[in-house]
Amino acid sequence: MKENDSEKIRQMVRDRYAQAAGGEPCGCQAGLVNACCGSSTNIADSMSQVMGYSNEDLSGVVEGANLGLGCGNPTAIGNLKEGEIVLDLGSGGGFDCFLAAKKVGDGGHVIGVDMTAEMLAKARINAAKMGTLNVEFRLGEIEHLPVADGSVDVIISNCVVNLSPDKRQVFKDAYRVLKPGGRLVISDVVATAEMPDHMRQQAALLTGCIAGAEHIDKIRDLLEEVGFMEVKIEIKARSKELVSGWFPGSGAENYVASADIEALKPYQPS
Repeated sequence: MKENDSEKIRQMVRDRYAQAAGGEPCGCQAGLVNACCGSSTNIADSMSQVMGYSNEDLSGVVEGANLGLGCGNPTAIGNLKEGEIVLDLGSGGGFDCFLAAKKVGDGGHVIGVDMTAEMLAKARINAAKMGTLNVEFRLGEIEHLPVADGSVDVIISNCVVNLSPDKRQVFKDAYRVLKPGGRLVISDVVATAEMPDHMRQQAALLTGCIAGAEHIDKIRDLLEEVGFMEVKIEIKARSKELVSGWFPGSGAENYVASADIEALKPYQPS
């Protein structure tokens, strides 16, 4: 993909998620009436339960942190431990960061990276409201992380990597910042069948986590190419229910699915 095309995609995503920070419908749930971007806490929480969040997760953060933009619960599959350093790619309003912060405790630290200034502002306000001291939010692109080499124990992300026009670079930079033995544990949308051109070409579907989805086999290949091992990709049990709710009647659930993706950075490069 040409660089100017890539930047156009990034700008579309920035614009759409800036709207999300302000409460306008967007993101993965753009097809639902009053369903996302904080416009309806009850609906966002209901969809989050489908994604795998517990009532305790949902009640443990301030209103406005959960924007309902994800497609899974990476903190649930991450097996986060006390004292770990966690990096969230595309941290949005900070929801997953705050859940991770509780798991790693005062001895741990969570870094949220987002390329949308409006989202960062929202996340920082939410952190201040919660009094969370072991979380910070940084402005940056997930392809070029503002994070030091080998400094992170676990990388999480929730329905963000599919939005990137250069997924190989995302995984390459994720590998760079992980410590040897570090883990990548993300929830994302993946393609399960060839998507019709008209579906990929719609910008609304692109920034709604559908058109940018890469095939499962390609995701596995990209992760292994940059050095990851023990790659696991598992389709979520309620994937069809989740995807069909984003764009009712589109048939998107026949082409894409919500998946949990795990990979390990080896202690010694192969």
